[in-house]
Amino acid sequence: MKMLRPLVVGAGIILMAGCSASFDDVRAQMDAIRQKPRGDVAPAPEFVPMPTFTYAAHQLRSPFAPPVSSDRLLLSSGKKVEPDFNRASEYLERFNLEVLRFRGTINRPGGTVFALIEDGDGGIQRVKVGNHMGKNHGKIAEITAAQIGVIEIVPDGRDGWVERPRSLTLSE
Repeated sequence: MKMLRPLVVGAGIILMAGCSASFDDVRAQMDAIRQKPRGDVAPAPEFVPMPTFTYAAHQLRSPFAPPVSSDRLLLSSGKKVEPDFNRASEYLERFNLEVLRFRGTINRPGGTVFALIEDGDGGIQRVKVGNHMGKNHGKIAEITAAQIGVIEIVPDGRDGWVERPRSLTLSE
């Protein structure tokens, strides 16, 4: 302990001597820097707007949906198929069918089967056979414990409409 005390005192004296140094050399260096001519700042680059693009293929099949072969398109036998534009649209018709998730079923006594659909906003909706869903005029044709069968009415590419079967499978 006696030898430690003189070391601590000596270190304190050395540190105090370092604090008493003059800043004349630092001031001289700062004055030399201030005397140099100042540089010019380059002007900001001019903003060039990108040309606008109008997407015109919103009626076509989504590139993220699997392609549907022409033999799966159900051509109506003798009846003209077209969507009912006068019908009030239902809540689930706001969403693409790919966004909707089939979460389960509710069986009512008496035979009515309801399906629970999670919409694109995270809410759960109850539907039954005959309700509409999806942006392509889809109508629920069948509800089982494992899937929901939907018939969509889509443009056939020749100024007409065809029915296309789709299904939602149970997801957890």
